[in-house]
Amino acid sequence: MENCNMMLLKGKKALITGGTSGLGRQIALSFVEQGAHVAIFGTHLQRAKQTVETMRKHRARLDQTVRFEIVDVSQRGEVDQASKQLINCWHQIDILVNCAGVTRDKLFIRMVEEDWDYVINTNLKSVYNLCHACVKPMIKARKGKIINVASIVGLVGNPGQVNYAASKLGTIGFTKSLAKELGSRNICVNCIAPGFFNTPMTDQLTDEQKGAILSRIPMGRFGNPLEIADAALFLASDMSNYITGQVLTVDGGMIA
Repeated sequence: MENCNMMLLKGKKALITGGTSGLGRQIALSFVEQGAHVAIFGTHLQRAKQTVETMRKHRARLDQTVRFEIVDVSQRGEVDQASKQLINCWHQIDILVNCAGVTRDKLFIRMVEEDWDYVINTNLKSVYNLCHACVKPMIKARKGKIINVASIVGLVGNPGQVNYAASKLGTIGFTKSLAKELGSRNICVNCIAPGFFNTPMTDQLTDEQKGAILSRIPMGRFGNPLEIADAALFLASDMSNYITGQVLTVDGGMIA
């Protein structure tokens, strides 16, 4: 049934990585509810099928398309092939959200090269891969929104997360630089830096770890994924057309 309320992304075509769980999944659902056509790239087939089924139920309009592709976003060839197929189908991509992210936490002295490469390639190289595939069509259309999901860990660091922090700070630098290159083409490139949210990633923390984190958050709670989705929705919509190269920190005041 068509939603009678104003839809902020009506008819827009959005590609979201990491869209099968956690923050990425909520972003995908919120975009669909706001009228966007949504495609998700990921590696978990069952989760992707479940997410697409849920997206179909949340569609604001019956003519919206929702789809998924099994893609390892750290692999340039897979990204190029899947993106080309999507662009051939949709003819354009209006919004790209890079939300794929993994952790492999260890103290640096115990961190092996595989731990470093896995996190850097999934979290940072994927941003390069997706942007490389999507920027040219956006330039041709002379419009586009790119939203890269980083982390406050990239801004302040965290013991045991040298690889993760490096990948997220790298994403921030990438975002600011690309924004300067693409601003004249009417393409906005921004970054969201989440704090700690109720996701499968934070579910792995012990009660002691959660307590220590909560003591550092002025608002006294972990975030709801919907609060990140709202931030992404703002940056994807026309409300942010004069905002680019920025880092929107959504962390309950943790690093204020």
